[in-house]
Formats: sequence, structure tokens, C-alpha cells
Amino acid sequence: MTSPPFVDELARFVAHTRFDDLPAVVVAKAKRHILDTFGAALAGARSDEAKRTSVALAAADGGGRSPAWGTSLAFSPRNAALVNGTAAHAFELDDTGGCDHSGAVVLPAAIAALDATDRPLSGRELVTAVVLGYDLGRRVLEGFGGYKPHNQAGWHSTGTCGTFAAAAAAASILGLDARALASALGLAASFSSGLWAFIHDGAMAKRVHAGRAAEGGLLAALLAAGGITGPMHVFDDVWGGFFKTFAATAPDPDALTRDLGRTWAISRAAIKPYASCRDTHAAVDAVARVLDRHSLKAADVTEIRVRANAFLAGMVGGRVADSLPAAQMSLPYAVAARTVFGSAGLSAYSATRRQDPVLRAMLDRVFLDIDETVVASDRSTVKIALSNGTEIEESTQIPRGAPENPLDDNDLFAKFAELAEPVLEAEPSQVLLTFTLALERMPDARVLSELLRTTQAASERRTDARP
Repeated sequence: MTSPPFVDELARFVAHTRFDDLPAVVVAKAKRHILDTFGAALAGARSDEAKRTSVALAAADGGGRSPAWGTSLAFSPRNAALVNGTAAHAFELDDTGGCDHSGAVVLPAAIAALDATDRPLSGRELVTAVVLGYDLGRRVLEGFGGYKPHNQAGWHSTGTCGTFAAAAAAASILGLDARALASALGLAASFSSGLWAFIHDGAMAKRVHAGRAAEGGLLAALLAAGGITGPMHVFDDVWGGFFKTFAATAPDPDALTRDLGRTWAISRAAIKPYASCRDTHAAVDAVARVLDRHSLKAADVTEIRVRANAFLAGMVGGRVADSLPAAQMSLPYAVAARTVFGSAGLSAYSATRRQDPVLRAMLDRVFLDIDETVVASDRSTVKIALSNGTEIEESTQIPRGAPENPLDDNDLFAKFAELAEPVLEAEPSQVLLTFTLALERMPDARVLSELLRTTQAASERRTDARP
């Protein structure tokens, strides 16, 4: 069997792409996603998932120079990637639209790879690695035929496709040649994992999928750098091939290389304005516009009905809010929170607010109507019944944070400050923001590890503020 074209072409693409190959608009968007991921990860450092992961790893980790962001702890690069990826995804604030949650996978792996090197690496090289990571992760997902068929089969694409995203970013940082890069992608397939079983009980496993993908991708790149070979036929239509094994329906392997180097997956990624699954956001947007336009309060609302197809209802139709993960995967909760609290941000998901009797009463008045004509999960139509007998219908075609409807700088920077300042303090947070937005001018991106580190006292001082 001759060497397959997909792995070879992807490996050459990653190995040979340079910063000057990236359009300016792609560079600008990459820096916004890097900043957003840092904010999500710093807030997530206070999460139970990140803290428990750190404790579990500390016993077996001999220590290292790679920090657990937002803490004074340091681990080996692999374990730091696991902790930081878990933290970045812990509060459902990380970006979406890549592998799916690319930022929480790509950036922890890339920064950990930086920590594993002994040479200065410019901000331009880091931006390039991040863009390549987003690109590979999304291309693998589209090779399955897209998000719905892969996830509908029970696979969590952040874990399964994210491993390739992390491997590409880490391999780019480590400077692997095309041959080694092909092995890194092949090895990443063996480390791919992640099931949607968490959806039935709100288990913490979902958050760990992002960390595991970051760690697995980094490990694949490190092993390939050490001469370990990966399978070259991993994307071929062969027994044991990635698509043949994981895909529930006929895949689209040509998507792996279609318009390679001409279209960039990060251009289609979204930044979240709300602390919940992205598939809840269109409904929240629609409800928010109605409430604001008519100056309505929760007491004015007697019922909210959301049109959704069966797939979406099965994924985010739950009403359990006893745990943070369960609440953040619930469309009824997101809609009820925006109605009652006037916000669907992180504060709306605190333990106190999840038990709020007014919230609980509103949650019982939110219903999902199954409508198979609703094709896209990023669109939504809601019907709101009011106490005066009026019914108002509102649709969202493009939710806030989408590439076609992006957060403006003020909203993006406000989100970052809200997430980062309780952990780093205001001045260090501003330094991190300024450095990130000027990455292409920075001679050594390894400074980021120091900017993301804090003292134990600072992180402990605000543990009561976490959801």
C-alpha cells in the first residue's frame, strides 16, 4: 500500500506554513480567541474539576516548570496541558465551532509545548501554531461529515477531533518536519477519546475531555519528535482507519484537504457571550431581545416555548440543575436564567442561583417543542406567553459571538476582565491582555507562562466566588 495522501498533505501543510502565509484578518481573530481562552482558563482554575485534576496529578507528578494557569502550581508539560485544558472548558465559557471547543484544546497544548522547549519562540510562531491547530481539528470533524453525525453517534468531538488539533499545534511549536508530523497525527488518532455519556448525569468527564485532548495531542507530538512512528493510513478507508471506526455515517474525507491554506477554520469559530452550551445561545438571544424590547420582568412571563429538533432536545433539553455541568448543558435553564436574573453569564450558574425558587419556578415554564424542520442548532425560534394574554414570537438566525455577529472589543475585553481579574488581579490581567493582542510583535512567547502564573494566596482569596 502506498503512502496515503491525506496524512502526508496535512503534515506538509503544518510543517511548511509560516506566519506570513496567514491573512491579517485570521491573525487578528486568532489573538481574540487566544485572549478569550486565557480568560476562560483562568476562571476555570477555580473550578472543582481543575482543582481535583491538579490534586490527582500532583501525587504522581515530580513537578516541572509548566504552570497550572491562575495558580502557583507547576507540572510537567503533559500534566499542565491536561489541567489547563480541563480548566479552560470547566465553566463552558470557551470558544466553539472548531473541533468543537478548539481553544481549550489547542492553547494548553501549544503553551505546554513552549514550556517543553529550550529555545525562544516568537509570538508569530505561536499564533501560527494556534491557527494550524484550529484548522486540523475542524478538518477532521468535517471529514466525519460535520458535527451532527459524529456527535449524534455518541462521540464528543472536542475529545475525539481535538487530539489532532492539539497535536498539530504542539508539533508546529516543536518544529517537527513533515515526516515526524505525519507520525504525530497518526499517533493522535490512537489517543482520541470522549463519549457523550456525561449528558445523562452531569458528570465532570466532559470538562476533562478538553484537557485529555490537549495532553494527548502534546504526547503525540513529543513521541513523534522522539522517533515513535504513527500509522500513515489513519484516514484511509481501511479496517482500523479513523473515519471507518468512528463515523456513524459515510464520511467526507476530502474535507481534510479541501481548500487547504485558502480557507481557515478559525474564521468560523465563535466566542461565547454566555456560560452554557453554544446550542442554547440562539434561544437566549431571542428571549433577551423580547425582554429588553418590551421592558419585561420574569413576573410578566407565564410560558416560554422553544422550537428544537429531536437531536438538539436530546442534547440540551434536560432540566436538571443540581450540578453546574448539568445546568450548563440545559437550554431550559439558560433561558430561565436570562429571564429571571437578566444574565446568562457565569454568575447566573452559581450554586445559590441554581437553587433560587424563582428560577426553579421559571424553569418549569420553559418547554421544548420538537420540530424536525429546525435543521441548524445555532438558530432558534421562541414563543413567549405573557400574563396579559399576549404571545410574542422571536427568531435568532445568527447568535451573538458568531463570526457573522461577533462580540465587539468592549464586550470581549469586559468578558476577559470579569474572568481573569478575580484570579490575577486587575493590573496583571491588563498586562496579559496587552501582551496577547500584540503577540505578533513579541520576540519570545514563553513570557506567557509567567503572565499566567499567580500566587496561591491570590487564588485562594476568591474561592468563595466560584460557581
